[in-house]
Amino acid sequence: TARLRADGLAAEAGRRASTGGKPRTVLCLVPEARYAIGLHLDRDELTAVLTDLAGRAVAERTAPLDFGAGAPAVLDTVAAQLAALPDEARSSRVLGVGAACPGPLDHTAGVLRRVTGFPDWDGFPLRAALAERLGLPVVLDKDTNAAALGLAQCEPDGRGSFGYLHLGTGLGAGLVLGGALYRGARTGAGEFGHQVLQLDGPRCGCGKRGCVEALCLDRAARGEPAEAARILGTAAANLVELLDIDRVLLGGRTVLARPDTYVRGVADALAEQARVRGDGRTSAVPVALAAGGARAVADGAAHLVLAPLFGAPGTPFGAATAAGLR
Repeated sequence: TARLRADGLAAEAGRRASTGGKPRTVLCLVPEARYAIGLHLDRDELTAVLTDLAGRAVAERTAPLDFGAGAPAVLDTVAAQLAALPDEARSSRVLGVGAACPGPLDHTAGVLRRVTGFPDWDGFPLRAALAERLGLPVVLDKDTNAAALGLAQCEPDGRGSFGYLHLGTGLGAGLVLGGALYRGARTGAGEFGHQVLQLDGPRCGCGKRGCVEALCLDRAARGEPAEAARILGTAAANLVELLDIDRVLLGGRTVLARPDTYVRGVADALAEQARVRGDGRTSAVPVALAAGGARAVADGAAHLVLAPLFGAPGTPFGAATAAGLR
């Protein structure tokens, strides 16, 4: 604790009555002692957020982003938006940058794979490129994983299981099982949007036909959000059947444009397919909007940097993320 106080990370916050010895000194975290930057690189928009140690947003920037314009243009946009953040974003108190973007990608190596709709990014070392351009340690993960990690920090008992479904320019899922973010052996977990629901359905950006992503986005583009929600709910029910999760959380700009419609549609679909679970109950899994709204992914990206500082050693995300920060 002396070192924490010397580094400005903790401060005295009063004393408690003695129980026979020296009165106990109460310490509290100093949130503004360090900062983290979270980046959400969507296909057409960049969101940058500066957060303190408590994960609270201090500043935010949003700008158009053309992910298909190639690496130099994307890196220029990121650098420009970070330069426009407050001075704290360029101080020695910034621990690092968490970057979240569409997958698939290799979280451990920091390399993008064939991002749906943008195959030219295949094999690009985005983490290393961002670190060199920004002069800061960088952690890279999928947008849905970042959001789910941030949401997991709010779990009251730290052991909950949920699926975060993100419907925006694409569709993916972030999975938290037993309180831990689940990435899969090759960071491939959560490619929820590319499960096939209709064998002869419309062509998806991944090359297959009838993916739930293609079906949902097609209905949303036609101005049929209720039908898009029903399709999303059917896929969500498959996820619940497979993993027996506690609840489903929804996010992404398409959902946020008609939040009541999507929550109700997914909840109705889950209720229709509710089955007897291991504890004998037949109640449907609850559905709700994810906290954070449009900033859920960017906030979660900042937690890619913050979570290892507070997590127990050996947590599924801790070792890999800490390695990315070194």
